Amino acid sequence: MSKQTPLAELHRELGAKLVDFAGWAMPVRYGSETAEHHAVRTAAGLFDLSHMGEVEVRGPEAARALDRALVGRPSAIRVGGARYSMICAQDGGTIDDLVVYRLAEDSYLVVANASNSDEVAAELTARAQGFDAAVHDASTEWALVAVQGPRAAEVVAAVSDADVASLKYYSIARARAAGHEVLLARTGYTGEDGFEVYCRPDAAEDVWRAATAAGEPVGLVPAGLSCRDTLRLEAGMPLYGHELTRSTTPFEAGLGRVVVFGKPDGFVGEEALRRRRDDGPAEVLVGLTTSGKRSPRAGQQVLDPETGTAVGTVTSGSPSPTLGHPVAMAYVPGGLSDPGTALEIDVRGTREPAVVVQLPFYTRSQH
Repeated sequence: MSKQTPLAELHRELGAKLVDFAGWAMPVRYGSETAEHHAVRTAAGLFDLSHMGEVEVRGPEAARALDRALVGRPSAIRVGGARYSMICAQDGGTIDDLVVYRLAEDSYLVVANASNSDEVAAELTARAQGFDAAVHDASTEWALVAVQGPRAAEVVAAVSDADVASLKYYSIARARAAGHEVLLARTGYTGEDGFEVYCRPDAAEDVWRAATAAGEPVGLVPAGLSCRDTLRLEAGMPLYGHELTRSTTPFEAGLGRVVVFGKPDGFVGEEALRRRRDDGPAEVLVGLTTSGKRSPRAGQQVLDPETGTAVGTVTSGSPSPTLGHPVAMAYVPGGLSDPGTALEIDVRGTREPAVVVQLPFYTRSQH
């Protein structure tokens, strides 16, 4: 039986279609996924992300322990700051991509994908051995409500006592929202301005209802997993299980910039990732656009248009509600990754012409 977030009954009350996602009963849509997508691009959407995993790392050597455990350098994050990072295996394969928040000099909150949260907690615990740091899987102690969209700041300012305007991108602060103590972060995962409200599970419904009331005048709607996927795809953001897997390193995904070499204690996977950096990845992640009515989907083959030979694989694909044509991300050889390169995609037996384009497909500046 799927696990339930603290908002599960509220989702049913709102008429959401619930599906199993990473072992959780999650809303995939409340009505029209396209309408939810456009609401996030033009106003605001309200998401339940309570299935995400939260791992607390505390102690005098918490920073050193995380520097050793992750490919980035959490010790360089300022208090109140956040950073995107990854945890990799010894062979360089990606175990998960994460957001790391520094709550105090000796206190961090690591947020993992729901499907990987148990493994991330176990790996962080093992990798902290020998450091004066305690790792605690706090996933059941936090709920997470997110407001995303160009009107998100107005909604969050209306329900919290935070100085929203001064909360910079990739920052976190303690605040009160809907009468509850919360952690308020400004990170985002849709290509729009976005806020995440970390609260205790028994406060989640109050936060959700307060945001709904404050957001209704500006067009806020509840939004499900389906539109979250098209939003992050348009924004060119990789999704674990699609663009990121145990068989890919940050370099294939075009995210080598998050890897920091030369840390005093090194990090798990450093040797393998150094070789991958120096040798260059065999395949790289690219954006593809097509003009046909049939949209590419994950797992479909990318073809050489001259020979019809398979040269790559689509990792994500969908019609783009904002752009009005299909978009996809795929792994292809480096020699076929230049923007403007003509390829084809085998879309259910039909060879659809495709063109390599620069990621992301969409940026806020287009408005």
